[in-house]
Amino acid sequence: MTIPAPPAGPGRPRSRLRQARLAAIVAAAAVVVAALVLLARVVFPPRPVEPFRPQAAEASGPPAAPQLAIEKITVPARSTLADLLKRRGFTDREIHDLGQAVKPVYDLAKIRAGQELRLASIPDGSWQRLEYDVDETRYLVVDRDGAGIRAEMKYVPVEYKTAFVAGVIEDSLIAALNKAGEEDSLAIDLVERCFGWDIDFNTDLRRGDAFRICFERRYLGGRPAGYRDILAAEFVNEGKIYRAFRFTYPDTKAWDYFDENGGSRRKDFLRSPIKLARITSRFSSGRFHPIHKIYRPHYGVDYAAPIGTPVQATADGEVTSAGREAGSGNIVRMRHKNAYQTAYLHLSRFGPGVRRGAVLRGGDVVGYVGSTGDSTGPHLDYRIYFHGSPVNPLGHKFKPADPLRKEYLEDYRKEAARLGVALRLPEILRAASLIPALSF
Repeated sequence: MTIPAPPAGPGRPRSRLRQARLAAIVAAAAVVVAALVLLARVVFPPRPVEPFRPQAAEASGPPAAPQLAIEKITVPARSTLADLLKRRGFTDREIHDLGQAVKPVYDLAKIRAGQELRLASIPDGSWQRLEYDVDETRYLVVDRDGAGIRAEMKYVPVEYKTAFVAGVIEDSLIAALNKAGEEDSLAIDLVERCFGWDIDFNTDLRRGDAFRICFERRYLGGRPAGYRDILAAEFVNEGKIYRAFRFTYPDTKAWDYFDENGGSRRKDFLRSPIKLARITSRFSSGRFHPIHKIYRPHYGVDYAAPIGTPVQATADGEVTSAGREAGSGNIVRMRHKNAYQTAYLHLSRFGPGVRRGAVLRGGDVVGYVGSTGDSTGPHLDYRIYFHGSPVNPLGHKFKPADPLRKEYLEDYRKEAARLGVALRLPEILRAASLIPALSF
């Protein structure tokens, strides 16, 4: 007798549908995770791992040496090593012998104020080791034992790791980066290297502007110690998107920053002679003069900043004059290519080597903010002339520098695509983390 199969109830197809959807979502999640792992390896390739080398067991030897007492000394201003050691019981002969023994490696007469010196001694007071921090990457080690004095220069391990930061402007670029845990120098690099020719970070920023930066963080001895290079960056200013990608030419090793199409991010002139300052007066054909109390042209832009703030040349050029001129105070005038001239007024002093005939590059210091001449407070009056006539520094359009060399355009596009993914990687990872939360 054949028993008929039970009729298919309404729940059975629905159960199979749920299982099918679950299997599809699990498969999709696995594909996304695999793709992200592959993507991360392409963007940030793993570094080779050194093979493990077991160390031979140490043979038993003489008893351990007595523990050393270490004194840390910060070198005071106007002090010599001899001064510091005499206060700790060294004789003139010991100081002389120490200096002569170490001189082939480092001249101890060159120790600098503010650097740290470490002196290790055994309990009876005899010194056994001296260490001196030459700079942030090198330190001198001097050992003394029965065989004499030995000195060597050692190096702090330096590493570079790729990092990412993003933020929104509420007040200033520096404030936004500080809020994200980064230092002022990253903001300055972003201005100087990537976008300082297109955006005046003193006047063009708006609340709500946003940025993304992929960069290399520097580590000394495992501790964060500033930055090396910005690899890629994006800045959205009043809705307009600017991107910059670093590219190094394989043949010359020269590098620069370019846009998505290989156009140079640099132009003939920087937008501002001061990296970050406040504009107090703009280019005008009839401004009320605060000292002379009359209306007259003001063919420049005034940047208020503390006395001593560095003022940079906005383009390569030659200094045609550097001196004092009546109401202008201390002033530097420069001549540039394509019939441009610039002037920097009211300086407190001039930059190193700035004199008539000196050749400067864009970004070099021409002087420092002051209040010389007809001035009511510390500021820079910056002016540009084209064929001898004044032009508005904030509105004049300058030509871009040379674009990427054509023979490397394909290589650049691949590099820009890789770095473009790096700028979006945090978003991709966040999107992937939402997959388990999908309902079905």
